[in-house]
Amino acid sequence: MTDARPPRFDDDFRQALDDLFAWRRDVRRFRADPVDEALLRESLAAAHRSPSVGNSQPWRFVRVADPARRAGVVASFERCNADAALRYDDETQARYRALKLAGLREAPVHLAVFCDDATEAGHGLGRATMPEMLRYSVVGAVQTFWLAARARGLGTGWVSILEPARIGTLLDVPESWHLVAYLCVGLPVEEHADPELVRHGWQAQDATAARLFER
Repeated sequence: MTDARPPRFDDDFRQALDDLFAWRRDVRRFRADPVDEALLRESLAAAHRSPSVGNSQPWRFVRVADPARRAGVVASFERCNADAALRYDDETQARYRALKLAGLREAPVHLAVFCDDATEAGHGLGRATMPEMLRYSVVGAVQTFWLAARARGLGTGWVSILEPARIGTLLDVPESWHLVAYLCVGLPVEEHADPELVRHGWQAQDATAARLFER
């Protein structure tokens, strides 16, 4: 046990943290430059310090480097994206097809993030009534990685237009691993404070009013 004193976070730090939240964006346009391995490892180390239900740490990060497997992921995205477009009427479908929804071909780093539903770490504490807390814990680790990467100049894009079971098969992971996120990571071509879907006319910017309800 250590008795190290906790850090004090001043106004400058809080402002910088707010700026990080504001400039954390889903990136779809990546430069071809390779990612500095040290920066990637530092971001992953931050993710591993995320909170988890019962200290179960159920996240499993898989770096996808094999070209054939990457091609399989791209094919899955293209199938799902084509199907998704058909859900809209003609005018909305045209706008949907014009959006860039993934940087799978350009991103130098692909990370598939799984939840190990069979993990014994934590001895099941805190999830008897809410077993989904395991996967929520993985989402927290993804968010931590995302912010840590952004603070180091790296962009991250979360691709959800995929077939989870197919990705698990492509990457040859245990059956107990459930895909939670597929991340594209690299240096962004451009940076913006506003969401891409707002910038390209898919939806209007939401009001900034807090979504807090009293009972």
